Amino acid sequence: MIAVLATAIAFAMSLLMSWVNARLHNEPGNILKVLGADAWVVESGTSGPFTASKVIPAQTAEQVAALPGVTRAEPVVLMHSTVQEVSGQKRSVRDVNVIGLPLGSTRAAPVAEGRQAKTPGEAVADTAMGLDVGARVGVAGRQLQVVGLADGISYYFAAPTFVVPIEDAQAMAFAGQPLAMAVATEGTPGSAPPGFQVMSPDQVEEDLARILASSTQTIGILNALLLLMAVGIIGSIVYLSALERTRDFAVLKATGASSRALLAGLVVQAVALSAVAAVLAVALAKLVLAPLIPFGVDVTASSFFTLAVLALVVGVLASLAGLRQAVGVDPALAFGGA
Repeated sequence: MIAVLATAIAFAMSLLMSWVNARLHNEPGNILKVLGADAWVVESGTSGPFTASKVIPAQTAEQVAALPGVTRAEPVVLMHSTVQEVSGQKRSVRDVNVIGLPLGSTRAAPVAEGRQAKTPGEAVADTAMGLDVGARVGVAGRQLQVVGLADGISYYFAAPTFVVPIEDAQAMAFAGQPLAMAVATEGTPGSAPPGFQVMSPDQVEEDLARILASSTQTIGILNALLLLMAVGIIGSIVYLSALERTRDFAVLKATGASSRALLAGLVVQAVALSAVAAVLAVALAKLVLAPLIPFGVDVTASSFFTLAVLALVVGVLASLAGLRQAVGVDPALAFGGA
């Protein structure tokens, strides 16, 4: 039971890490899908609209809209800020993203509750903020009223997002100057105005994912360590069990049992421990650990299949710990040998 519980914790942590990794992996594609631009026009030499600090005149959207292949072009402000006050009551500082769009924009996030912003001073908030429609929020020193809630608009390590009229975002980021980070288009321009470049959604997603690369690599390393821990836990139990069953192995060998049969017994024992631990890990990860993650996780079907395969591999590897003890035992021990 101790081995199963300890291994279940290791498996549950590994499962949770894979869900966190899935969330981080899906974030860039999710936010770009919400914004739904066919192309992004940014200043030349810029890595991407989400990661660069270079700004462009908001009027650039008019030039882009006149390009062949473009049916609509809108300036977009993308910034990072904090929320310090909600409904007039002090709260701990929380990092948030702010997306500024023109009123009536086709880029607006789908609202799950409430409505889209119709005037400056209104905002659509990420449901991850835990706010209600009608709440008042202070973002970057500007008071906003939440008129709508939207799902799936978090990015940058699951930081919740506010979608606001571009006038509010420009007031927060540029003291009201008519600037933007990029121009989002419907239709793909064949070329960009002088001094600008066109980026496809795939290029923007790759650039945004680049920021998360070190985190996903770290998660991969932690997963490998957790699996090694599981092998060590089960392997130690199997080895101790093999030591206690030395005379049993000797009797089995004296009565004709093959080394293959003894190994099969150890494998069955180790795989059974690993399988039970994996089942407990699923319940532990979903019911206990996942709710503790502040920014949520993406539970994927593939993670359960991967866990089943890993549990089998861990069991087989752990069974090797008692192999030498089982195969190398002297059959004479069955007849009272030391």
